Amino acid sequence: MSRPRLIKESSAPLPLDRELLVRIHDLMVKTRTLEERLIQMYKQGHGYFWIGGPGEEAFNVPLGLLMKKGQGPEYDYLHAHYRQSGTLLALGEEPIGALRQMKNTATDPYSGGRNFAGHFSLRKYNVAPVSSPIEVQYAIAPGTAMVQKRVGGDGITIVTGGDAGTAEGDFASCLVWSSRPANPLPILIIVTNNKWGISTAGDGQHGETRVSDRGKAFNIQSKTIDGNDPVVAYQELKEAMEYVRKERKPFLLEAMVSRLYGHSSASGANYVSEEVDCLKNFEARLEQEGVLTRQQMDDLRNRYTEEMAAAARTARDEPLPDPESIWKHIFAEDK
Repeated sequence: MSRPRLIKESSAPLPLDRELLVRIHDLMVKTRTLEERLIQMYKQGHGYFWIGGPGEEAFNVPLGLLMKKGQGPEYDYLHAHYRQSGTLLALGEEPIGALRQMKNTATDPYSGGRNFAGHFSLRKYNVAPVSSPIEVQYAIAPGTAMVQKRVGGDGITIVTGGDAGTAEGDFASCLVWSSRPANPLPILIIVTNNKWGISTAGDGQHGETRVSDRGKAFNIQSKTIDGNDPVVAYQELKEAMEYVRKERKPFLLEAMVSRLYGHSSASGANYVSEEVDCLKNFEARLEQEGVLTRQQMDDLRNRYTEEMAAAARTARDEPLPDPESIWKHIFAEDK
């Protein structure tokens, strides 16, 4: 069975205003150069493991820009997986935090140097701790959505994961608990489908034509989109989020994306030229429409590449966690 890629050439004028297009592009380049620096750090021995989201910038950046950020149930909650750096940067995070986590320094703002790269945790923006066990976030996310349903307002819960992880029971639990007619939940259920599960191609694993089809059995509004197009992603995310905010019901959104550097450092973290590069495609359209010149885009990439290198040097010189700090940030702290 051939999996739908939903990638197409477009000559239609870009429907978003120039300022937003430039902002999205800026964040996509910033995210890509961050991920490339993280990979470099791993290969140079300045980190133990890398896993991230190069190839998903076109979807993850618009997601962060559209979130209602803040702390508490009146704002959006994000239960993310480990490919979400673009979303964090779009929320306003500085990239040096991700570099510090890669180096496992005591200054790592997300885990104090005690977790893998990409395992964000940010209370001020309702970003729940990213967990290494695959897709447990799908079973956890209905909890914050329940709170938001009781509190009222228009805050929603957003949960993201990969296509292979939908084989886990946690994903089914999320569909069940989000869609009960007696208490539907304001939750946006996102599956970023890069067509791979570590080293296993999705073609031989999915009985459904699209992952989004699984929402139909639960009467959940569902859709599959081209997540490699940031304009499409922005528009579709905005529409889906507005539905969840207003109706206080779940929405299942499957975004077809790319996996540009393989699954993780476990598979080499080398560039995969056969994949669609969302950044290259977007830049070609921006240049075609006269939004940015090739020189402007090259200068931006060079600037961010230099900034990431400087930030990585800063992180490399910072201290590692003190052994006694192992008892921090646990359930029975300092016992």
